[in-house]
Amino acid sequence: MEENKKMIVVPWDFTHVAESALAHAVKIARMVGNDICLLHIIESGARGKAEGEKKTLLRHVADDNSKKYNLKITSQVAKGTIFTSIAEFVNSAEASLVVMGTHGMKGMQKLTGSWALKVIVKSKAPFIVVQEPPADQNRYHNIVFPIDFRIENKEKMGMAIYMGKYFDSKVHILKTDTTDRSLKTKINRNLNFAVKYLIQNNIEYEIHEVPHGKMAQHTIDFAQKINADLILIVTTKNISFADYILGASEQYIIANSSKIPVCCVNPKSSFANTAQFMGGWGA
Repeated sequence: MEENKKMIVVPWDFTHVAESALAHAVKIARMVGNDICLLHIIESGARGKAEGEKKTLLRHVADDNSKKYNLKITSQVAKGTIFTSIAEFVNSAEASLVVMGTHGMKGMQKLTGSWALKVIVKSKAPFIVVQEPPADQNRYHNIVFPIDFRIENKEKMGMAIYMGKYFDSKVHILKTDTTDRSLKTKINRNLNFAVKYLIQNNIEYEIHEVPHGKMAQHTIDFAQKINADLILIVTTKNISFADYILGASEQYIIANSSKIPVCCVNPKSSFANTAQFMGGWGA
């Protein structure tokens, strides 16, 4: 399964945002030596002819882009829904990363912020969710890394180190200010943990403080201010149905109007453990 472990999956719905996702996947694949797989989901009741036509069409897309980018790009068609089948394929293939396009909070297409979040939380691999193609093919120069009191914040360190090492990124730690002593202790504990690992891995970083409350909005505002290339977040455990409808903070960040790419790491995912990352992502 070594080859599968180095696979980047791009959910493909034949739209411009899927093309944007592929452009980001190509940028990452070139740097880390991964293959790319385009994954298209069709309805479970689709007939054999329709499935065959989609497979042929997707294979042509993969072949054309493989020649265009001079990378190995394969294709896969799976039956089901995007909410279950994407994660099922990603988990069974032990993919390292998923790069997915979304249409933003106001979009009416298939993958809005809330729909994207429902797909993401079922996956063991981290997701990078994009709305536009990358600004360049060289680096993710500035990464925004918001931290709060939750212990799950520690679980995105692997991704921060990965991006820092491969893309020579600068990590901007965003810390919220609070007068609550208990919260401040937990936040500082997470901050110290992050700084320790960044220093150990020679990753450049800065610490910035923002007012307490509305962390999602502060994160987006700061990312826009520094022209960030990526926002790195950890998803909330046990997201409720109400969050999908009313807007969990993660979904708000994912569909940000500045169209900044967002990397989502799930708690207890295969990528969340820094030690596993250090052993499993070497060239």
